[in-house]
Amino acid sequence: MIKKIIVAFDSFKGCISAKDACEAATKGIVSLLPDTDVIQLPLSDGGEGLVECVKRLLPTVDVSLSVHGPLMRKVACEYAISLDGMTAYMEMAAASGLTLVPEDKRNPLNTTTYGVGEMIADAIDRGCESIVMGIGGSATCDAGEGMLRALQDRGYLHSQCKFVVACDVTNPLYGEQGAAYVFAPQKGATPEQVKLLDQRLRAFAHRTEKDGIATADMANYPGAGAAGGLGYAFLSYLNAKLQSGIDIILDIAGFDEMIKDADIVITGEGKSDSQTLMGKVPYGVQKRCISAGVETWLLSGAIDDPESALSRHFSKVQSINENDPRPLAQLLMPEVAKENLRNMVKRMVAELQ
Repeated sequence: MIKKIIVAFDSFKGCISAKDACEAATKGIVSLLPDTDVIQLPLSDGGEGLVECVKRLLPTVDVSLSVHGPLMRKVACEYAISLDGMTAYMEMAAASGLTLVPEDKRNPLNTTTYGVGEMIADAIDRGCESIVMGIGGSATCDAGEGMLRALQDRGYLHSQCKFVVACDVTNPLYGEQGAAYVFAPQKGATPEQVKLLDQRLRAFAHRTEKDGIATADMANYPGAGAAGGLGYAFLSYLNAKLQSGIDIILDIAGFDEMIKDADIVITGEGKSDSQTLMGKVPYGVQKRCISAGVETWLLSGAIDDPESALSRHFSKVQSINENDPRPLAQLLMPEVAKENLRNMVKRMVAELQ
């Protein structure tokens, strides 16, 4: 008898939220197993959406403030603080995100992380002793120089505040796999600008090394190139700990305790492929479940698994849109996606009976 199922989905980006996915899956389960305890756990990989995810898991206080955005124009941003006032939860994208820059203005030669520093300084002003920062969705490639300048302007560059940074990329600061070459084109940089940005990143690292703040190998530390080199600034100047975003969220949720008596955990995302096994939500969930001996199903909008890598990690791997001949534009409609997810879960649960 199935007594407990946990549904732990990421958002299906551009389609349905993590919360909507969990609710749809739950409806599919309870329609067949009305007495089963179904726990909904909407998740984020720690990038954009980290704060909203934390707010669903913990009681927090919202903070709103005005900071200098990526183009040094004032923008309104928000973050959250734990009820005891000791820990702030932030996303760098709230202050320096790509969505804050109009498409015709996107050029990482001109964008800054200054507002991220202002946001951090605000939390320190409020008495926070630790900060958890998601660094996905950046518009920048300044190696965190703007953030450091803002902290220096406020006298907080050498604060005792502890930093945990949600980071799921392993890129170094510079070079062919670095912040400029891999990520800057997505932020509007031309090939010529990419070369200049890479030179700037190298120069900043060399200055940091010359000042005795970091050793030469820090620029190659996995994740140093995250968010346009912001990872490097956190590591070198703020002694931050870089951690998998989904692991941060699962720890906050108390996931290990939650799954101890679970029969099945169902997870998923918009599209699952080889990238899923590099720190995405479903893989983070699956690793914890494997350790606990709990069966894990992967249900996503699309499955690309020619090497059967996903099938080797999950008990069941399924596209919610299998056998649905409608065009992609229709499959991406929220009501269609929720219906297909609900029906697929219902079908898979029925197979257990």
